[in-house]
Formats: sequence, C-alpha cells, structure tokens
Amino acid sequence: MTGEPVGVLGPPGDGAGFAAWVRPHLAAMARLAGRLAVGADRDDIVQEALARAWAKRGQYDASRGTPSAWLLAITADQARKAVRRMRTGGARLSLIDAPEDARPVSRPDLDARMDVDHAIMSLSARQRLAVDCYYFADLSIADTAAVMGCSEGTVKSTLSDARSRLRTLLEVTE
Repeated sequence: MTGEPVGVLGPPGDGAGFAAWVRPHLAAMARLAGRLAVGADRDDIVQEALARAWAKRGQYDASRGTPSAWLLAITADQARKAVRRMRTGGARLSLIDAPEDARPVSRPDLDARMDVDHAIMSLSARQRLAVDCYYFADLSIADTAAVMGCSEGTVKSTLSDARSRLRTLLEVTE
C-alpha cells in the first residue's frame, strides 16, 4: 500500500465516491459513444456504461490501465451493443419521408466534415476504434491500447494504416 486514498486506486464502493471518481471521464465517454454509435442516444450508452462500471467496480485493476481507459473500454463495448441493437431492430428515419423544409441544405463546411466522417466510417471497426480513441477522445497510445485490448505497437500500426487509408479516401497528399 502506498498510503493513497482508495478512490485513487480504484472506484469507491459508495455511490457519491463512485460519481466523483467517474465525473472527470464523462465528457470523453460521451464523445466516444457519439463517435462509435452514430444515430444511437449517446447519453443512454454512457448510462449503460456507468451501470456496467458500477456493477464491475471490484474488477478494476489500476495496474492494467487508467480509470479513463477502463471506463472508455466499457463505453466502447456498450456502443457496439447499441449499434447491434439498431441493426437488428429499431426504426430508421429517412430523409425521403422528411418535409421539404426539414431536408439539409448544402454547406461547404458541413460537406467537408461529412466527407471526413464518411471516410472514417469506411475504416475497419478496429481502425475506427483506434482513431476515435486517440484523436477524438484524446487518449494516449497506452490508454488506447488498454481500451482496444492490444499492445501499444498494434495501436501505432493500426493508426498508421488508418491514416494511410484516410489519405487515400480523402485524396490528401503530403
């Protein structure tokens, strides 16, 4: 023991302590949920992830990764489940059914962002997860590796492959 409070080493067992322990990570969890499960309710995904984290709080091991990596790994898992649920059921909205004035208007700034989002969506699931964790959730290589359940070298290789594929898809020259 290092004499540090229990909450620093792992999630506290009481509700208020647990809430304080996860609070700094909520924004990153919401960003990752929104990126991985487009069309799903990211707040629902985060809520499911928090419920899962609470239920499994005794399994957190600080020697295997940071609280952020642990919580984001759970969030990524819940986002995958939400996407699976959307594919197997759930209503889909269609722009064809939308009233004319509700249809999107072309804007160059949004069109460019949509191109990038579309290109990212065409990456493999593993590459998307690496890109989302590293670039959008601002995780380190080590934390991204913990979320993905692989080595740091694998994350670096996956990110390199993803950047190469994105350059091709977006016709970017260096």
